[in-house]
Amino acid sequence: MDLSNGFDNVPVLFDQSSAGTTSPDFEYSTDNVQGPGCSIDPSEVTLPGCSCLSRSCLPESCSCLQAHGQVYDSTGRLLHVSGTGSGYCSPMFECNALCTCSDACCNRVVQRGLTLRLEVFRTQNRGWGVRTLEAIPCGTFVCEYAGEVISLEEASRRQLAQKSEDNNYIIAVREHAGTGATTETFVDPAAVGNVGRFLNHSCEPSLIMQPVRVHSVVPRLALFAGRDIDVHEELTFDYSGGYSNQPPAELLSSQSDAKLQASRTDALQRKECHCGAKNCAQFLPLDLSIIS
Repeated sequence: MDLSNGFDNVPVLFDQSSAGTTSPDFEYSTDNVQGPGCSIDPSEVTLPGCSCLSRSCLPESCSCLQAHGQVYDSTGRLLHVSGTGSGYCSPMFECNALCTCSDACCNRVVQRGLTLRLEVFRTQNRGWGVRTLEAIPCGTFVCEYAGEVISLEEASRRQLAQKSEDNNYIIAVREHAGTGATTETFVDPAAVGNVGRFLNHSCEPSLIMQPVRVHSVVPRLALFAGRDIDVHEELTFDYSGGYSNQPPAELLSSQSDAKLQASRTDALQRKECHCGAKNCAQFLPLDLSIIS
């Protein structure tokens, strides 16, 4: 069974071997969609393009690469694989629909969509999960975390409306925008999303998340292999934005902060983490900034 209904380049397999397993109820979308409070349509082309006529852009002549820097090698893998460890990311840009370079340009990776064989399966104690059906080299683009792009206010409303048994899919990504400024993007794939919505958290993940801008100023939340990944290994990322045993972003540094956390989360129940990592934080990350 193809969970993507043919929308992805490669079928997203759905393991129905578990007793009583039925397909999850949501609308599959390979791209971000405009949600409540989002003033920009993610499908609108708003970024300028380069005028390169070569098969693949070169850093010394491409306006995209000169403006934003080269992030991929000649094989399309990340040049530098590292986690933020702080919940903040640096923006990445690809050539876009207005660029005159070919579709084979090395600076076009995330926009090509899913190319790996992935399978959604039922884990033993963490609900749904995603595993790879082929080996994945470090730095390879795996999939997006796509869904509704919503405002902070809508993210807060949805999170506060959740019951303790509900899954929280909302991801908040903060990027350095220069001179100390940051930009925020909130994505919720609960009702509309792709295979990324089934990825589990791990305190020692195999994937890293990087916001990548392609055609729009609204970033795509791209997930890359943070290390070499074996066949049939479950794919995970750190919901807090950390990587390589970095502490979760919302860990508190003082007793006063702890009291503040308690007052903000009276209506929320922290969920236990069952990732099994040696450095497990015991509870799933919770971004308090959404509900503060």
